[in-house]
Amino acid sequence: METKSPFEQFDELRIDGAAKTFLAEAAKWTTFLAILGFIGIGFMVLAALIMLAFGASMSSYNSMMPMGGGAFFSIFYLAIAAFYFFPINYLYKFASNMKEALRTNNQASLTKSFEYLKSHYKFIGILTIVLIGIYILAILGMIVTGFSNFR
Repeated sequence: METKSPFEQFDELRIDGAAKTFLAEAAKWTTFLAILGFIGIGFMVLAALIMLAFGASMSSYNSMMPMGGGAFFSIFYLAIAAFYFFPINYLYKFASNMKEALRTNNQASLTKSFEYLKSHYKFIGILTIVLIGIYILAILGMIVTGFSNFR
């Protein structure tokens, strides 16, 4: 009789009824959060367009800023919205593929849903590392600026 190592036993990993229930509930909540994320992206784009319109109209009142500053903030909001789209889209694709996999018992959809979940967390992980780096640089910049003011 052949015995399998613990690592080889994962090839036969099955999802039981309780796990299906948990995954179905997770997919519902993920869909909810993804829809809220898409709504938030829509509000960001709307805010960017409003700032662009009012910024252009304000340029005649303030000659110091050629476009009233609205263009900078509009571009910033649009960039944030575009950046925010990717993790939200991964969440939505995870949820929709998970729902399909559980509804049809489709292994390919299940695998694809976990791939999207992995992509979501990879994106968030890299973003966290980048933001920590920016915070460290900002703190070092404040320290250097603070010490330069003592002279």
